[in-house]
Amino acid sequence: MIIKKGSGFFYLLAGVLFIASCSKKIIPDKPFLSQTNFRLDSLPDSDINIPVQINLKPLYRLAEEFVDTVFTSPNWPEGWVEDGCATRYKYYFRRGPLGLRASGNSFDLDFTGFYKIIGSTRICLGGTILSPWTPPCRCGFAEGERRVNVGFNFKVNILPDYKIINQVTRKEPVALDKCEVCFWGQNITTQVMSGMKAELDLSKQAIEDSFGIIDLRPQVQQLWQLIGASYNLGGLGWLKMNPQHFRLNNFFARNDSLNIFFGLTVKPVVSFERPPDFNTLVPKMAPPALPGGFNLFLDAALNYDSLSQILNTQLKDKRFDLNKGPLKKHAIIKEVRIYGMGNEKLILKIEFSGSAQGVAYLTGRPYYDTGKKEIGLKDVDFDIKTKTAFAKTAEWLFNRRIIREIEEGSRFDLSGYVDTVIHLANSYLNREWIKGIRSAGNLDRLEIIGIYPMTNQLIIRSNAGGYLGIRAESIDFKF
Repeated sequence: MIIKKGSGFFYLLAGVLFIASCSKKIIPDKPFLSQTNFRLDSLPDSDINIPVQINLKPLYRLAEEFVDTVFTSPNWPEGWVEDGCATRYKYYFRRGPLGLRASGNSFDLDFTGFYKIIGSTRICLGGTILSPWTPPCRCGFAEGERRVNVGFNFKVNILPDYKIINQVTRKEPVALDKCEVCFWGQNITTQVMSGMKAELDLSKQAIEDSFGIIDLRPQVQQLWQLIGASYNLGGLGWLKMNPQHFRLNNFFARNDSLNIFFGLTVKPVVSFERPPDFNTLVPKMAPPALPGGFNLFLDAALNYDSLSQILNTQLKDKRFDLNKGPLKKHAIIKEVRIYGMGNEKLILKIEFSGSAQGVAYLTGRPYYDTGKKEIGLKDVDFDIKTKTAFAKTAEWLFNRRIIREIEEGSRFDLSGYVDTVIHLANSYLNREWIKGIRSAGNLDRLEIIGIYPMTNQLIIRSNAGGYLGIRAESIDFKF
């Protein structure tokens, strides 16, 4: 018979049970493990820090489409703007390409304007008109359009309640060329700049009305619910991230990129049964934290019934023929149950039939060897009540050689499993999610840091660390 590695523990146990043949069913009392200082420590907070880099060039192109290219005085070309009694003018203004400069949380939207003016003057004294308007005089036509630098400054702040505050400042127009009109060579550049500032102030007010305060809380609430939902991992169970709070660690603009450093604190748990979903309100953003990458602590809550089913798929109804003693013995494993009592140990309940029938209990401490990446049982032994029940018929079976073989058979090498998980995770982290948005990351650490045999479930705690970044080359901005 071929014996698979890792199953020797159960085969040897079967041999011990069935050699002790008797006509009476053997049912020892259940083990009682005394309480110790053993407890499940609180799951540490897991930090996920994700730097997001957004290419601002698509935003530049959007601004080019959003900002008008032509500005004129009211009712151009027929209407006039009268500046007091003695001067009137009308102008045509076109802008050049926008220049968007970013630094820190400040954005400058600048452009050079090209304008031409038609003006007239007349003589006034104390508000009394003493002459008719002069014939229209032109500036910026024959000699070329006049130039002026125009722009806005935006300072962006993000509040803990997920509101974005845009403080808009209109820059003072700077005339690069002056305009002299009519017979006296009167410079009306100042008047034109005053009219232009009034137009720019209207634009500033429109920007503030539309984008001065942007409330992102509804969108963040939807994201919060998605993160907090339960996700099916196929045959591996259900994952629940249990988000605690968001953080905005930092954000700044540099050259053509906007860099945003998001943080998320979670307490993830994996379980065989789907956990309930609760609708909770997203809390205000927590203070920023500076560590980079992600550091995840994950509890896998494994139900003992589910673990027992896994064992039974391999052991249930298996027959073992034993040749110890004058009579041949055989045994059949009917059922294996595994459970805990809030102690450091696990309890294995074995129901068997054959030449002998009954129940046996074993205890052992689960462990994980980080150097070997090996999981198994140590300090394995028959429970004292099982020893008592078998003492008269099979006392010779209770020796250290059998226990050593049971411990050896319970070992399982996880190194290949860990390497496979890291490889799959890295393939998943480095991908294009949607057109123009890619993530780049690396899972460089995955290890089990604790095993807790609780009363209702076995908790396996692991820790994973690495880096994840997102680059947005193109975003379909909507306003």
